[in-house]
Amino acid sequence: MVFSSALGKSSLLLLVAVLALSGCASSGHAPVSERAANSRFQHNRHASDWRPKTYTVKKGDTLFGIAFEYGFGYREVAGWNSIDDPNRIYTGQVLRLTPPNGAVAVASPIKAVPAIEEAPAATQPPPIKSEPKALKLAYSPQALAASAAKPPQPPSPAKPVTADTKPAPAEKPAAGETPDAADSDEAVAWIWPTSGKTLAGFSEGGNKGLDIGGKAGQAILASADGKVVYSGSGLRGYGNLIIIKHNNTFLTAYAHNSKLLVKEGQAVKQGQKIAEMGSSDSSQVMLHFEIRRLGKPADPLKYLPAGKT
Repeated sequence: MVFSSALGKSSLLLLVAVLALSGCASSGHAPVSERAANSRFQHNRHASDWRPKTYTVKKGDTLFGIAFEYGFGYREVAGWNSIDDPNRIYTGQVLRLTPPNGAVAVASPIKAVPAIEEAPAATQPPPIKSEPKALKLAYSPQALAASAAKPPQPPSPAKPVTADTKPAPAEKPAAGETPDAADSDEAVAWIWPTSGKTLAGFSEGGNKGLDIGGKAGQAILASADGKVVYSGSGLRGYGNLIIIKHNNTFLTAYAHNSKLLVKEGQAVKQGQKIAEMGSSDSSQVMLHFEIRRLGKPADPLKYLPAGKT
């Protein structure tokens, strides 16, 4: 009876210890897969990010234009500043260009729950019934001496990297892509948004993108995966415009369309038809295409693959 009682108490203590350790392991941050799914739109700033944390509204400014110039969706800026109507901002108003609490958390931490409920069957602790064999050894002087000479080794938490388990090599940039240290983790493989003759190229302080000629109704394609953050005609000089946010570094703009085929908040895939070419707010039928890195216009030819699709 004494032996059985001691064994029962030892088994119970072991179970409590296993559950406690498992509970600690499950109380960390959200799973890697969940963090990765949201990482493209994190608001942690790069060290090279030139954008100010605030902006003072000037006469003639619109929230749409301010957000576009600094590489944000206007709804983001409206949310950070508790603006219900994006059409109502006033001269002298100071707008946040960063979330109120700094970097936005990717996901809320997962609360600790008993491992018996959370862990899949493959990672459950060994059945308690297998433990008495090890516990019985404590009652043998010989077993006790052997245990002291060679203590049991805990399971290795991760398989060491060897010559046979080398990490996969990093993917090479797509043709035409020029990643740098600031956005190497957010590099984008681009495609041309349409085909046609280049009417005007990018120039510093002049044309902020490429002007590509074509026919009315010609398909305009998303240059990369992303989310539509603007679809409308509220930015002067752009006509019917679509803006797509690809990650926290890059936006693309597609202007002068005759028809817009996607809505704000809609996720789009690379190559998806998002608009039809037109001449809205333009003297001729064309697409004005911009790539903006951290809000600043960049030469699309430095990113697009050589030759049009």
